[in-house]
Amino acid sequence: MNRIDRLTAILIHLQSKKIVKADEIATRFEISLRTVYRDVKALMEAGVPIGSEAGTGYFIVDGYHLPPVMFTQNEASAMMMAGKLVERLTDQSVQGAFNEAMLKIKSVLNAAQKDHLEILHDHIAVFKPHTHIPDQPGHFLTDLQKAIAGKQLIHIDYINTQNRITHRAVEPIGLFYYSTAWHLIAWCRLRNGLRDFRTDRIKELKPVNEVFKGRSISTMQEYFNSLQQTPTEMKTVSVLFNKKEAEYVKNSRHYFGFVNEEELDGQVRMKFITADLNMLARWLLSYGSGVDIEHSDELKDIIQILVEELQRHYLKNVEQSLLVGHLQK
Repeated sequence: MNRIDRLTAILIHLQSKKIVKADEIATRFEISLRTVYRDVKALMEAGVPIGSEAGTGYFIVDGYHLPPVMFTQNEASAMMMAGKLVERLTDQSVQGAFNEAMLKIKSVLNAAQKDHLEILHDHIAVFKPHTHIPDQPGHFLTDLQKAIAGKQLIHIDYINTQNRITHRAVEPIGLFYYSTAWHLIAWCRLRNGLRDFRTDRIKELKPVNEVFKGRSISTMQEYFNSLQQTPTEMKTVSVLFNKKEAEYVKNSRHYFGFVNEEELDGQVRMKFITADLNMLARWLLSYGSGVDIEHSDELKDIIQILVEELQRHYLKNVEQSLLVGHLQK
């Protein structure tokens, strides 16, 4: 990237956030901090009103905006592909907002770029897996994003695992997509603890005019770590895969609550958090002796029961075949 392109990209980056650290710019553009300082100085000399706070970072003075940005063909293609995922993996509110954003993006593309997207549109598709999980209904994902950002208390009517509607006042912390569904992680005032709510089980959502104090959990990993100390329906499992089998599960593992993995000598340790050990057990059985359950006696018991059922089933078939063969003689 030449310096003119880099200066433009730095300016766009500065407009994308309230504060941008020099280290962040250096890492993104693979340049030294000294080069960052020179580039920022060049932008200031060109008339861009850039402010700075010692030990914090740079910011654009309120009121300044770069003229409309033109998209490259690769950037426009990436946005179109992202739209395919949005269409399949989010609810109506996010889909509608993204479609409006795509119209604005397309409005600044040149004729060749528009033709390029039209050709690609019908040749890229995202198909949801055949599971019991329904499409995301309603408009809750957008409302939940607002509540999370504003630390706003919400009331929800939620269908629990016994298919009963419960009324909850919750402090929304984060939205995460795992095991083929969107989940709201929130502090439930009814249970006085962290809870995981499937968003497709929320029937009603009402914001409350109350701002709560932010809690320390801010990432999926931090939440999963908290499950070790928090009462919950979710179960934590540690599994050892042989490296050969580990390659085959890289896509399917996400449907069963995969969290992270760790390379070992000849094996890969994978961590799962799931509410359905029976489903996880049936999946793990398909990899036979290439899998060892490192942690979860309950999961081991379920697998043992399944193996015994299979053994009885196939021994019965063998006995019937031997009997038929004997009678035919």
